[in-house]
Amino acid sequence: MTTPYQIHQFPNGIRLVHRRTKSKVAHFGVVINAGSRDELPHEQGLAHFIEHMIFKGTEKRSANQVINRLDNVGADMNAFTTKEETCVYASFLEQHYPKAIELLSDIIFHSQFPEKEILKEKAVVNDEINSYKDNPAEWIHDEFDKILFPDHALGKNILGTPAHLKKFSRFDIQQFIARQYSTQQIVLSSVGNVPFDRIKLLAEKYFGDQPQSPDMPLRFKPTGYSQQSITRKFGRHQAHLLMGNLAFDQLDEQRYPMALLNNLLGGPAMNSRLNLALREKHGIAYNLESNYQPLSDTGIFTIYLGTDEKMVGKAQELVNKELEKLRSTALGFKQMKTAREQLKGQLAISMESNQNEMVSIGKSILVFDKVDTLEDIHSRLDKVTAGEILEVANHVFDPAKLSLLIFNNLKG
Repeated sequence: MTTPYQIHQFPNGIRLVHRRTKSKVAHFGVVINAGSRDELPHEQGLAHFIEHMIFKGTEKRSANQVINRLDNVGADMNAFTTKEETCVYASFLEQHYPKAIELLSDIIFHSQFPEKEILKEKAVVNDEINSYKDNPAEWIHDEFDKILFPDHALGKNILGTPAHLKKFSRFDIQQFIARQYSTQQIVLSSVGNVPFDRIKLLAEKYFGDQPQSPDMPLRFKPTGYSQQSITRKFGRHQAHLLMGNLAFDQLDEQRYPMALLNNLLGGPAMNSRLNLALREKHGIAYNLESNYQPLSDTGIFTIYLGTDEKMVGKAQELVNKELEKLRSTALGFKQMKTAREQLKGQLAISMESNQNEMVSIGKSILVFDKVDTLEDIHSRLDKVTAGEILEVANHVFDPAKLSLLIFNNLKG
């Protein structure tokens, strides 16, 4: 099958992936295999802080000049940090490819991290940390990670803590980048209406001359998870419940039945089992979802919901009932067909966003060193059996392994 994706690796190890489109808007990103899990104990929050600081001036540009370079042509530049990646990207009219690629190269390889900017940005990130704690629906996920990954960087908050943030220095930033921003772990991802040869020349000009760097240190697989059930008093009217377990990593073939299982249980569709049971039938939850996040050497499965503090017990009962159904009864032929077609459609819709696709294919090169087409993924989903889904459900939904965290204003 012909692939629309073209891939090239430069001598320094940096890889490039591109898909040509007919859109006037292009997207270019730098995906780096370095996230919060790569931080040393004293560096908690540093990967995210660096994501902020790379916009604060380079050898030849002030912070304002960095911002204005693309803002002045109507482009959008942004970045995000996850547990395992940092991504810096821009969206722009196709004729501004040279400006975008040059600027992203400049801020990643030539940022200066002025002390006065470090001080200012610490205040900004500290405010971000405080605002995050005001959102229990987000905060509960970070607290649950501590249960899944005790004494491991995966269990730490991506934003870090005010105490860690206060101690960050220019030297700390430079040390992390030197250690983690290996050229072999950088992917340039492009989606736009420009020939691949043109993109390759621009990428080589601005990224190809970067000296090859040593590979990043090995990651250590998290260990030590044990089931826990914790209720914390939380000063809000609504209660928040999170249930979950470890799941399958990015290379495990069971990630396909797991993805189908998660989607039919609590995916975005209105007819997910959790939505039908808790919201449509009983009306006890507005926000609820299940989520499966595969990582490089482990995976995370969670069920989240918010409900009235007096309905927590009923919500747990209904969730457990749905999990028991999936553990005990294999899906029928029509149910399997619906589950496959639903996930296929959702994946196709998500890839209609060229920006989403740019990020997705960059991550795919990092993990698999290739990009599967939608047809490839659909074909693999078609091979998932009801027996595989039943096996995965019994493994991940095992009551002896599922942990529970509740934020509630009531005791008990």
